[in-house]
Amino acid sequence: MDLKVGDKFSTTKQITDAVVRAFAELSGDFNPIHLDEGFAAKTQFKRRIAHGMISGALISAVLGYEFKERKVVYLSQTMKFIAPVFIDDTVTATATVTNIREDKPIVTIETVCTNQSGETVVTGEGKIMLLK
Repeated sequence: MDLKVGDKFSTTKQITDAVVRAFAELSGDFNPIHLDEGFAAKTQFKRRIAHGMISGALISAVLGYEFKERKVVYLSQTMKFIAPVFIDDTVTATATVTNIREDKPIVTIETVCTNQSGETVVTGEGKIMLLK
């Protein structure tokens, strides 16, 4: 295996209105904080925010696409939502290898999502299994 501790993989995506609406359709989460400007304007955020799990989906995209030559199965993921993602923010999800088990092809990764200003919006840790 050529994977080593410290290796980083990432992907970046702009979270547009269309992305949020498509995610609402996929997930069934039609919370007005995500979809209704009038409602969102009356909240502490003052505008619409993206579903938190869109950031989770970006982490999954990193593992599913950036690790493509290493076929991956997701075993677990923790997520802590640090700051909101607003419509039209650009989010970068990064996975950094922090541990590789010697006895099994199980890899621990630190996961971080940041916005276009470099502000951390999500942190977490995942475990993946590399398939042969």
